[in-house]
Amino acid sequence: MAEGYERVLLMKSEVFVFRIPPLGASKGHKAADWNLDQPNWVGRLRLLTVDDRLEIRLEDKSTGVLYAKAPIESAPSMDFESVTDSSRYFVIRLKNDNGQTAFVGIGFSDRSDSFDLNVAVQDHFKGIQRDHELAKEDESRPKLDLGFKEGQTININIGGLKKSEKSTPRSSAPSSGDGPVPLLPPPPSSSSRVRRAQN
Repeated sequence: MAEGYERVLLMKSEVFVFRIPPLGASKGHKAADWNLDQPNWVGRLRLLTVDDRLEIRLEDKSTGVLYAKAPIESAPSMDFESVTDSSRYFVIRLKNDNGQTAFVGIGFSDRSDSFDLNVAVQDHFKGIQRDHELAKEDESRPKLDLGFKEGQTININIGGLKKSEKSTPRSSAPSSGDGPVPLLPPPPSSSSRVRRAQN
């Protein structure tokens, strides 16, 4: 199947991947249970959308070759969740093209990197929720039919001129000064000037 339109939301140049023990009776995963000083893999992380689907891709730092990917359908969920004892580590569910899944831990040396990832994931799902709410509002609004029905006409009145002004011609007599300035007669032509000079 061809990949859809991809948009990168976040890229971090260094991420650590850890094997994690099965979740016990306690609520939530703890990074302290992992072997934090010996990560199983180190590479780069890209968070991207493929059409509307959110996905984490773990890739080789230098070549960009895909190591694993983790589709995230909602958050927090089994696809993406924070650990209970640190803000720098998360548990994600990797999924290959055959549908096989595995849970791994990921983490960052810098706390701001984990904050950026968490915010980008949350913002994505908030945006989707906003879009759904707007679509519902549009559906619930009554549709206005502003088109003309067959045979329907409209009349447009253009204001500005009163009927009395249109029908009566203006007098050429000078006014008292409150009204418009009267038009002056045109200057005499050159032939009438010559006649006057001869007289």
